[in-house]
Amino acid sequence: MSEKVDYAVVTGASSGIGAATAKLLAANGYHVIAAARRMDRLEALAASNPNIEARQLDVTDQESVDALAKYLTGKPLTVVVSNAGGSFDGASIMDSDIDSWSKTFDVNVLGSVRVIKALTPHLRASGRGIIVILTSTAGHITYETGGSYTAAKHAEKALVQTLRLELNGEPIRVTEIAPGMVKTDEFALNRFAGDTDKAAKIYEGVSEPLTAEDVAEAIRWSIMLPDHFNVDSMTIRPLAQAAQHKVHRVTKN
Repeated sequence: MSEKVDYAVVTGASSGIGAATAKLLAANGYHVIAAARRMDRLEALAASNPNIEARQLDVTDQESVDALAKYLTGKPLTVVVSNAGGSFDGASIMDSDIDSWSKTFDVNVLGSVRVIKALTPHLRASGRGIIVILTSTAGHITYETGGSYTAAKHAEKALVQTLRLELNGEPIRVTEIAPGMVKTDEFALNRFAGDTDKAAKIYEGVSEPLTAEDVAEAIRWSIMLPDHFNVDSMTIRPLAQAAQHKVHRVTKN
């Protein structure tokens, strides 16, 4: 009889941290449901490892989330990585676009709530599990022109803390991973509406910002600890970033 393989769901898996996490968990024996909107990217990801399965998911659409939950019925789901999110503007509060704030909250905060509500019953059915929510150091300290994102990530941090209290006594761990400066292909571009020059400025002079693979390793480590060992919150930054506003940059002469 073959050993039952644990299932793991990773949202926002079509690129960046989500894709790196799906690959790493699959390499460590999980059957990974890589979930996101862009099926072409997910299918390419799934082709890289037979332990990865592509499933379309829009975390802002309740029917889409419910369809994923239905598909997982009866499957041994033990891991949920709520990674889908993003920053969609770099405006000051006085210049803010309310639609951008609404989108930021819908994707980051309400998207996490939808996924957690729908999939936690499957963790309960498996008898053990872990929910990992990707926040940010932006959820721990604010900064100028980051109002929509910092507010959303503060809300996600509150979600993690509240959920852990409410699930206390159940065999479900709840972990927050809060990365600092991470250089991925899309995050800064999305924030600055595709402006490559503005996106590049974020990382200018920083020799080694964190990579998606670095964050994926922190997620994997947290997940693969013994079931009694919970990482409440892990803040990770590149060596060059001592704090949100303290970044060592090498200037060219």
